[in-house]
This record gives sequence, C-alpha cells and structure tokens, in this order.
Amino acid sequence: MYGIILAGGSGSRLWPLSRELYPKQLLKLDGDLSLLQSTFKRLLSFMKAEDIISITNIKHANDVKFQLGQIDKNSVVLAEPMAKNTAPAIACTLEFLKQTKNENEIVIIVPSDHLIRDIKAFGQTVKEGLEAAENGKIVTFGIQPTYPETGYGYIKTNGEEYGIHKVERFVEKPDLEKAQQYILEGNYFWNGGIFMAKVSTLLEEFAKHSPEIYENLKDLNFKEENTIKYGIYENMPSVSVDYAIMEKSDKIALCKLQSDWSDLGSWQSLYDTSKKDENGNVFDGNIISDNVKDSLIYSDKKVVAAIGLKNLILVNTEDAILACDKNNSQAVKKVFDILKKNENDTSHLVHKTVFRPWGWYTCLADGEGYLTKVICVSPKQKLSIQSHNHRSEHWVVLEGKAKVVLNGTDNYLEAGQSIDIPLQAKHSLQNPYDEELKIIEVQKGDYISEDDIIRYEDAYGRV
Repeated sequence: MYGIILAGGSGSRLWPLSRELYPKQLLKLDGDLSLLQSTFKRLLSFMKAEDIISITNIKHANDVKFQLGQIDKNSVVLAEPMAKNTAPAIACTLEFLKQTKNENEIVIIVPSDHLIRDIKAFGQTVKEGLEAAENGKIVTFGIQPTYPETGYGYIKTNGEEYGIHKVERFVEKPDLEKAQQYILEGNYFWNGGIFMAKVSTLLEEFAKHSPEIYENLKDLNFKEENTIKYGIYENMPSVSVDYAIMEKSDKIALCKLQSDWSDLGSWQSLYDTSKKDENGNVFDGNIISDNVKDSLIYSDKKVVAAIGLKNLILVNTEDAILACDKNNSQAVKKVFDILKKNENDTSHLVHKTVFRPWGWYTCLADGEGYLTKVICVSPKQKLSIQSHNHRSEHWVVLEGKAKVVLNGTDNYLEAGQSIDIPLQAKHSLQNPYDEELKIIEVQKGDYISEDDIIRYEDAYGRV
C-alpha cells in the first residue's frame, strides 16, 4: 500500500497563528508533533516511509522535507510549482507512483491538516475498505455527523456492497435546515477528503472525467527526477478532486471512519478538540483571567489579562491580534483575504519569527534600504553558503560562538565580536558548538528581500 499526503494548504481560517508561508499543517496544535508529522506517523503504522509521497507547494517544500525528515529520512516530497487545488496535485502524484512503483497497488490519500488521535481505529477503517478497493472501487472515508454542520460537504449513501456503504451522491455545503434534515435521515456523512483505491483505478477516472488534467500527465518524467515541470502544471485547470472525478464517478463507496476526526478548519474546531479547564477555557501562554468562561486565549510571548469575558477567541502573536466571538470564527478567512489584498501588509504571509531547518530568525525593524534581524542557529547547524547581489550585512554575536565562512576563510567569533559581509561575498553562518548561537544581523542595500539569495551549498537540499 502507498500513501499520498496533501500538504499544500494555506490554513487561512487559523490566522494569525497560521500564515501563508507557514500554514496550519506545519504547526504543533496537538502535542509535540505538527499536524503534518502526525499524519505521516499515522500512515507509518501500516506502510513504509519510502511509500509515502507528500505533495506540497514549492513554497513549503523545504519545511515539509525538514519536518518529515525528523521522523524518517526516507520520506518522499513532491513540490507543485504553483497552487492548483487538489486534483492536479493528486493526479501528478498518482503518475509518480505509476512510473516509479506499481500502479496496481492500493493508495490512500489523506489531508495533512486533520486531527486524528486514534491511530488503531483509523487503521481498522482502512482494513474494512480494502476488499472494495481491490475490486475497483474508490473508497471514501465518511464521518458520522454529530451536529448539523454547514461548513462541510456531505455524502449521501444508499445500500451496501462489500460490507460498506454505496454512495448515491455528493452534496454541497448545506444551509442549516438541510443539515438538520441530513442528521435526521441518518444516511448522510461528512466528506473528510480521505479516500483510497488502486492507483490505476484513480488514473482511469481522471482519464474518463478530467482529460484536461490526464492528458498532461504523459509529459511528466519521474524516472529521471522527482520534479513537476512548471509548464506542464500550468496547463492543468485548478479544480478540486471532488469536482474533477469523485462527484462524476460511479465507482465510489464509503467506509464510516471509526476514529475521532477534526479538520481543525477554524478556531472553534480547535477549541472543541482541546482539553478545557473547569470554566470551559483553553489557555495557551501567559494568561491571567478573572470570570472568563468558554473561551480560547493564546499568546506566544506577551501577558494577556482577560476579565469578564465569555465565548471568546483571542489570539495574540508578535505582529497581530485576533479577537472574535467563538461562534463566528469561520469569518477569520475574510480578514485573511482582506490582508492578502493589502500590498503594504505581510501579516497574512509570514510571522515576524520565521522557522528554518537550522533555527529561526525574528525581524526587529525595517525601513527604506535596511532590515534588522535576530538570528538563532541551533547547535551543530549551519546556514547555506550563499551570496547577495543587492545587500551587504553586518553580524554581531549576542550569545554563543560563531563560525563564519567568508570567501573561503574561516572566522571564529565570540559574544560582542562582529564581522562585515560585503556585497556579493560568498558566506555562511555556522554553529559547530553545543549551545545556541544568537546574532544581530543588519542588512543594508537597494533591495531587501529573502529572494536575494544565491545558494552554492546547502545541508538541507535547497540548492
């Protein structure tokens, strides 16, 4: 069996914790692992790492590789050159499996940002659907509705085959009245976006129902490199897999998901799945409260004092604050979309603190022609050997000791010492020691941006 992890989402409904360049699947929202890592470990319970293919946007590829590599270095990551919804991403990954492995094997396709804690029950659902999948069915995992949710699509079932449900049709997100009706009828399930089938079965359905995607697959060559060419992907329509094949196929069957499930699609859903105190509150950070009930309050660094509040979502990050009624948390996406349209605001895009495989950096101040950062390099880690065409840099060591490679010469610095990095000089910041290294970096130039980086060598495969 193979696995495909869909890891390209933006997580706009969990802003400001989730950002476009660091979406919710990369966040640790339930314990010590990110949602992506938890998804990967769930599949590892019944398949090998090299048989799990994660497909993500090229903007997230390095972060995905790094997180999965912390669990198993044999994981495979494909990068889509642009966002094109789920159908092109799935089709290209299926073609990868066809060319490099076996198209007659079963593949299970899962989102990377769902919360499922009961791995054993999830595996049991997989077992229940195997016979149908082996016999040419596309088996989707339906979630038994527990309340009349209007934010999910539904799947209507009718009868049984191979011991699981026959699917009559897919249903769009309903209004409240229809959702209540679906609950009463009892044969409607939430569409969780998890399904499995033979690789060949899915490719046949793409050929039949979405030829505008399928015809481009023949131009991909995964035997030479794990790359989806920009020009090929650009020709594919942006469409969800539900619209492309699932709603049109006559091969769909449904297994009721035996495990717990949440798509963590809003702050409300995160609140619902979190452990609460005696007042029904979920607090994360330095929170002082009095007479606060049924609320979620998060603060990454600052003290938050809350008094006399109820049913509140309050999220406090370095550069943004969200406050809303818990029942209206789905509307956060509207805020995200407004920020995205503002060219002078980047709070939808990235945090002030940005995590990298080697550590992190925080932007302190910026203006015309300059940017100041704090950079933290973890023990035994190093940045790539790189140069810049538009800026020079000045580094001052705050804590720890640094090894600076500058135009091929090794320089060793301690706290209080500094070094200049001239324009176009090849350089690398390294920490070969056992303690964290922190420096102040001052960038100066006519163009200050993260894309002004030419990499020559990199320990994390970013060259």
